[in-house]
Amino acid sequence: MSAPRIGVLALQGDVREHVATLTAAGASASRVRRPAELDAVDALVVPGGESTTMGKLLVTFDLLEPLQKRVRDGMPVFGSCAGMILLADRVLDGTSDQVGIGGLDVTVRRNAFGRQVESFEEDLAFDGIDDGPVHAVFIRAPWVEEIGEDVVPLARISDGAAAGKIVAVRHGPLLATSFHPELTGDARIHQLFVQMVRGAI
Repeated sequence: MSAPRIGVLALQGDVREHVATLTAAGASASRVRRPAELDAVDALVVPGGESTTMGKLLVTFDLLEPLQKRVRDGMPVFGSCAGMILLADRVLDGTSDQVGIGGLDVTVRRNAFGRQVESFEEDLAFDGIDDGPVHAVFIRAPWVEEIGEDVVPLARISDGAAAGKIVAVRHGPLLATSFHPELTGDARIHQLFVQMVRGAI
């Protein structure tokens, strides 16, 4: 079976790390900055960064509408941190000019865990991932406040004031995490996404 072609939205964020982790997970990974590059992939990763800036760059690079259409047509997408915010249908604490991709039937809260100095790491139980917990890196991260009936929560914060908050979800071909799995050297979440893509193409 040929490797699925998975693009990484290369406007901002941990693009190189996602490309490397996708490659390790068995995908043929490439950077996506233009509509023609989006047309050439089976699926997409939307990395972390600053969600309002990334939304504006999607418009500037003429990618927003083509990407929204691909999502409506069922293209698998994995969003991490800001990528989760961009995929969410509803955003709390967003800016007045916030634009997004949509398709993920959740309500997320931007910067829910606080500012950059309040970044943290935690080991999480993650449904669908074997061989122990996932080490999660949270940097100005969102969390999921509400989910639609077809959305499956995959991971929650286990301790502290945010205990029980949802930080990973799946909605059909869409996968999203509040944290940055590309920063840990653990490719299991990317492997899960590659499996999702294989099942969709």
